[in-house]
Amino acid sequence: MRVIFAGGGTGGHLFPGLAVAREFQRRDPTTEILFVGTKQGIEFRVLPKAGFRLETLTVKGLKGRGMRGLLDALYGVPASVVRSLAVIKKFRPDCVIGLGGYASGPVLLAAKLGGIRCAIMEQNLRPGFTNKILSRMVNRVFTSYGKSVEYFPRARVIETGNPVRWQKLPEVPRRDKFSLLVFGGSAGARRINFAVVDALKQLTDLQSELFVVHQTGELDYAAIKEAYATLPFEAEIAQFIDKMDEAYARADLVLCRAGATTVAELTAFGKAAIVVPYPYAIYDHQRGNAQALQERGAAEMILDQALDGQILSERIRSYVADRGRIDRMASAARAMGRPQAAARIVDECYALAHG
Repeated sequence: MRVIFAGGGTGGHLFPGLAVAREFQRRDPTTEILFVGTKQGIEFRVLPKAGFRLETLTVKGLKGRGMRGLLDALYGVPASVVRSLAVIKKFRPDCVIGLGGYASGPVLLAAKLGGIRCAIMEQNLRPGFTNKILSRMVNRVFTSYGKSVEYFPRARVIETGNPVRWQKLPEVPRRDKFSLLVFGGSAGARRINFAVVDALKQLTDLQSELFVVHQTGELDYAAIKEAYATLPFEAEIAQFIDKMDEAYARADLVLCRAGATTVAELTAFGKAAIVVPYPYAIYDHQRGNAQALQERGAAEMILDQALDGQILSERIRSYVADRGRIDRMASAARAMGRPQAAARIVDECYALAHG
């Protein structure tokens, strides 16, 4: 089997594809995998470390760029399609899977022109611009939510859940202290970063009980690292956590955004969380994700505009004092998980390629 994964840009697009790629290799180690993305996307940093090949395109988004930006982006589309045709001709895939993001469009269009079976993965309830268009030309649409069928050609939709990067979390020693894992997505989240610092200033009496692991993203790293140097807590601060599975495994509580991939990971591995939905996400989909977790008792939601050091310090203090609540939230999260999503997608791709 030879499979191309097209797209990426953010962790929310890339990591589910990475999960499916690993499931292909688990089934058959001779499977050949190729990712196609851009040099600007997270894939350019992550995939070489993960051991996967990456071809890059020069392509930009079409939406929200203004007339000049739109013309500039459109100018690059034909060249990206030609480059994609060359990649496909050389690699000869049995199927192509679009992950969302700008690079998925030219590759899937080239695959369609070449008569190759195609699919897309949609992580959110409501699809973005690229997947809405692509759903009209692909053979299958793999969705995380049953209600997504309203936005796609119904006959092509298969609800699989959103794949997660690991089949299970590693066995790692747990810390003696309560472990708080903080991240705002692959690029970080300024509001969360600085609210955590402000909260910790009000929690210094818990310095012997609390350990913090904080992924800041690149932009805020220097400022946040400097702030931690003035605090009495044991902490690990990083721009990007490469071994996120180990970070999850050690965490008692997670503070994070509510993107589809993050929610899938929290539920697959049963992690209690405080979720702060990104307020500018398309269709406000992160608030819907967060509300679903909160309604099931799997997480507590704090809206971005309400987040500050005072509120966050109160919530962290309450969880440190009530481990039983952490356990109940973790169980509720686990009950929502779809750990077999990657396996289901691979099953469908085999059927698609050989059908």
